Amino acid sequence: MMISINSRLAASFRDPSGFLFQQDGALYRQVNQVYQENYEQLFASGLYAKLVKKRWLIPHEEVELAPPAPELAFKVIQPEMVAFISYPYEWSFSQLKDAALLTLKIQKLALANGQSLKDSSAYNIQFRDGRPVLIDTLSFEVYPEGQPWTAYRQFCQHFLAPLALMAHTDIRLSQLLRVYIDGIPLDLASNLLPKRTRFNLGLQTHIHLHARTQQRYADKTVDKAQYARSINKTQLLGLIETLEGAVRKLTWKPAGTEWGEYYQDTNYSDAAMQHKQALVAQYIAQIAPQSVWDLGGNTGVFSRIASQKGIPTLSFDIDPAAVEQNYRTLKKNKDANLLPLVLDLTNPSPAIGWHNQERESLFERAPADALLALALIHHLAISNNVPLPVLAQFFADLGRWLIIEFVPKSDSQVQRLLATREDIFPDYSFEGFEKLFGEVFNIRAVEPVEGTERKLYLMEKK
Repeated sequence: MMISINSRLAASFRDPSGFLFQQDGALYRQVNQVYQENYEQLFASGLYAKLVKKRWLIPHEEVELAPPAPELAFKVIQPEMVAFISYPYEWSFSQLKDAALLTLKIQKLALANGQSLKDSSAYNIQFRDGRPVLIDTLSFEVYPEGQPWTAYRQFCQHFLAPLALMAHTDIRLSQLLRVYIDGIPLDLASNLLPKRTRFNLGLQTHIHLHARTQQRYADKTVDKAQYARSINKTQLLGLIETLEGAVRKLTWKPAGTEWGEYYQDTNYSDAAMQHKQALVAQYIAQIAPQSVWDLGGNTGVFSRIASQKGIPTLSFDIDPAAVEQNYRTLKKNKDANLLPLVLDLTNPSPAIGWHNQERESLFERAPADALLALALIHHLAISNNVPLPVLAQFFADLGRWLIIEFVPKSDSQVQRLLATREDIFPDYSFEGFEKLFGEVFNIRAVEPVEGTERKLYLMEKK
């Protein structure tokens, strides 16, 4: 579900060039008169055709439709839809890195065609068919000869700073992007990065020195005319090249976290794992969902049972190492129907930004047609003390169908959770689970997983 105000999308209000709106369930963009010259040049230069051919920009069609703000309107266009809108704080390290590199490649191609990106927001990038793509057609302007890149600071805050913090300080610092919606302040990034990064030319230039420059001129009036003459096109291309080099050199190894090696530390035998996979495939074939959300996707083993059938599938996991591995596998195998994302189900992505409407919550982007909740319920119910009735309603709010694995107390994984805490979960049993979930769902099928004490259920929301 998309939030709208008088048909305009609440996230689309900052750019005077135009805005997104919905009508009859379809997505459109009004292009305002103030953007006419830049819009026409986007096509006349051939840049639009090149970007679409490379699959770097979402294509659109011009349509005959009454604009919501006719006094401002130049045109109305209809962009192709992206199935699911995700946000940078939900991406793995390599997803954010690929989005950054795409932004720089687009900027270089734009400069070669006499144009430039006027903004470089990470929110303008989405993932479609397993690849990052720019979704904002109005991001381009005619290149103002001799002027610096107006989106330089934004690129450093949205991309370079979080990537550097993830690579050199702590992978979890990507979540700062939930707090700083317009990117991580460079002075904060500079303070959090280890001292050794000051000997990295790219990070020293674009984060540490950049932060000092911002602080130096924060309360000073700058002569814009003098500033505009400070960089020519060759120097600007050099700046883009050094940014690209700095991003490419940033790496992170997905290891050492709780779930990154989950499938190497499990009580499943090979036969049990194969039977569980067969049951999941059987249930998916039975319900033929239009979309699947795997809520504890780990590295995506079970997510791919759906995505390889051509079903658009989101693979969520709390562990950034698991999501990173999932995304790397996606790239290697060219999985077009899978999107791995980082998500803590006990604290899912909220609605944030202006009026709490710029970025939608997880539930505002729901429902999915079907959910997978495999080897998950014991972590939520026992590790996090979430009662079964609350869990049932949580799943019901996210989707229609639920394929869920119940892991009993006798299972070694649950025994490990209970080893250091009092058992205060009297309803946590097959009987209690079926009774409490049965108040919200109809149980359509249940099968034991061979070689285990677990059962796999197929449920439909009442």
